[in-house]
Amino acid sequence: MTGPLNISPARIAEEAVRFQQKLGAGLDTLREVDDVDYGATQKQEVWRDGKTVLYRFIGDKAPTAKVPLLICYALVNRPYMVDLQSDRSIVRNLLARGEDVYIIDWGYPDRSDRFLELEDYIERFLGGAVDHLRDAHGLEAVNLLGICQGGAFSLCYAALHPERIRNLITMVTPVDFHTPDNMLSNWTREMDVDLFVDTLGNVPADMMNFCYLTLKPWRLFVQKYVGLVDILDDRRSVEDFLRMEKWIFDSPDQAGEAFRQFIKQFYQGNGFINGGIVIGRREVHLGMVEMPVLNIFAEQDHLVPPAASRALRGLVGTEDYSELSFRGGHIGIYVSGRAQKEVPTAIHEWLAARSA
Repeated sequence: MTGPLNISPARIAEEAVRFQQKLGAGLDTLREVDDVDYGATQKQEVWRDGKTVLYRFIGDKAPTAKVPLLICYALVNRPYMVDLQSDRSIVRNLLARGEDVYIIDWGYPDRSDRFLELEDYIERFLGGAVDHLRDAHGLEAVNLLGICQGGAFSLCYAALHPERIRNLITMVTPVDFHTPDNMLSNWTREMDVDLFVDTLGNVPADMMNFCYLTLKPWRLFVQKYVGLVDILDDRRSVEDFLRMEKWIFDSPDQAGEAFRQFIKQFYQGNGFINGGIVIGRREVHLGMVEMPVLNIFAEQDHLVPPAASRALRGLVGTEDYSELSFRGGHIGIYVSGRAQKEVPTAIHEWLAARSA
């Protein structure tokens, strides 16, 4: 006899036995699993300013692209989500297609970085990396790929220095911070960020992570760990799971002053739309972004809703504007099997078409 959910005593007993078997196998699996790490591709430090380091990725063959591609990631997570492991690496796939790929590693801010401002991150660190590549390659301009918050930084830099960026790619980048479906923005809009930063100084990484997890509490606090039981007898799947968990919780603290400015100018002021983003003493106008732009967004993104990214179309000054809509979420756009096939190919082909 079963109830309305088709649950019978026999089925419950069967599930209980299966659960016990998975847990038993899991004990053996966990004994075999080594410490996992991320960052699959060999890289070489080429420039440094304080804690910020510029790396060049080294592929299996020499790059054929004449213009380097610089990746600018967000501050809130480590940048190697784009190179998580050998079979889930946007970087590896770009290298395989001949791109010359570099990445900025912002490091881990400490109390000595409490008063770093957005000007430091955008003009000093991002700008310093761009200038190093321009000098090293003998070029007037380089290609720039900005991801999430790093995409917002890249838009600012490209608007302030359009002559130094040849092609701009933005990926899951928020532009309109006040779309109705932006939960993170709704949370921060009434936040007393001055009291917050004046009290805490730097913003603890654990607090930031907790906020992100509570955007999808059932999925991120319960469902994924229940689902872990299903893979406990598969060592490789367990290692993949642990690698992702390690990346999620290996987050830097946020430099207090830069955090204050970003919340006020972007999340609260919606400065790309309304104006008022000031980096140093210069105001950012996206109409100055006159180089070709490829805007990539994820259709199921809960952190940067598609509408928040699509707003870029009407704001940039270029006539060469393209969009790529990816069927997936904010993390899946880096690590899913579909992403490995679609995203690097789209980026490479788009750049190749503008390489003359």
